[in-house]
Amino acid sequence: MKPKGLMTVALVLVPAVFFGLIFSILLLFGSSTAADASCEPAEASLDDDDLPKTVAGYSGKQLANAALIINAGKDLGLPLKGQIIAVMTAMGESGLRVLDHGDAAGPDSRGLFQQRDNGAWGTYQDRMNPTTSAGNFIKALQKVEGWEQLEPTLAAHKAQRNADPYHYERHWPAAVKVVSAVTAVEVSSDSGSCSLPGASGAGDDLPWKNGPTWVDVGTGNPASHSPLGMFNRECTDFALWRINQQLGSTGAPFKVHNSTFRPDGQNLGSAVTWKDGWNTKGWPTGTTPRVGAVVWYAPGIAGSDPKHGHVAIVKAVNKDGSYLEEGYNGNPAPEDHKYYTRNVSNNVPSAFLYLPGMEEKP
Repeated sequence: MKPKGLMTVALVLVPAVFFGLIFSILLLFGSSTAADASCEPAEASLDDDDLPKTVAGYSGKQLANAALIINAGKDLGLPLKGQIIAVMTAMGESGLRVLDHGDAAGPDSRGLFQQRDNGAWGTYQDRMNPTTSAGNFIKALQKVEGWEQLEPTLAAHKAQRNADPYHYERHWPAAVKVVSAVTAVEVSSDSGSCSLPGASGAGDDLPWKNGPTWVDVGTGNPASHSPLGMFNRECTDFALWRINQQLGSTGAPFKVHNSTFRPDGQNLGSAVTWKDGWNTKGWPTGTTPRVGAVVWYAPGIAGSDPKHGHVAIVKAVNKDGSYLEEGYNGNPAPEDHKYYTRNVSNNVPSAFLYLPGMEEKP
């Protein structure tokens, strides 16, 4: 029996047959490592001979404009993620063209970013100049508090102040390809080092995955605590590791720790208290699976521990609305305290806990 104050326990005492009724377990332990992109600003060549002919449907002057946007970001010290966001925004506004006209919603909109004639974006000449207009967008983005942790389309929306927060989302994959093609940086939409959304590592990458569990060393032994203040290799230990990765924190001192997560000084604690911790911190929750979100199971739900519940991470969302879950300590012994993945129906968990900006789509 585990002692009082145990940080986390989940799905350990439930028969394997019960799990089979709820989840289909996937054997996805093969390597799927994506190349990490540097967080430093990238630089693009402005020489036409150095630009690729076509990337993701964009060519010629469009790619030259993307290069100007990237370099405007570099001049302003914008991290790589921000440079991709800027290119994505221009794709969504103008198709990477310097347009000398607006639309019905904004007849006075002009340029790469379709910036309005409202005094916020400079003169007509400023808005029609790719470098100047990009710089003005980037300065607006840099003023958005916590933009680095926001989903790219939401960060762009807060800077651009457009009508639809998810207007830019479909352009993100193309922006990643274009930035990768016109710079010397290998960019990946799954890159974790730049805190890209859902970019939380690949597979079983818990740094202390071979560390002793509380079972191994005995109740209360400090050696069983991870650097995150959780018991090694419990569900909350892995989930908090993933959260730190998404926040760009992959080494001590970690940005999010069991003892410092909540502003009221209480520990984030076992899985059962995680939703309360989210509410206390003011972070969003909802019912829609989103890549990188914490999956929260209330005690006893879907075979979770009747006292402590369970937490995991959304690794991918499937077309049918189900999702691929990853986590630790989600199977009965002897497979407990190990990494696992499985497909889960959307209506099984009690809630999803989001990072700031990971709101549900309307």
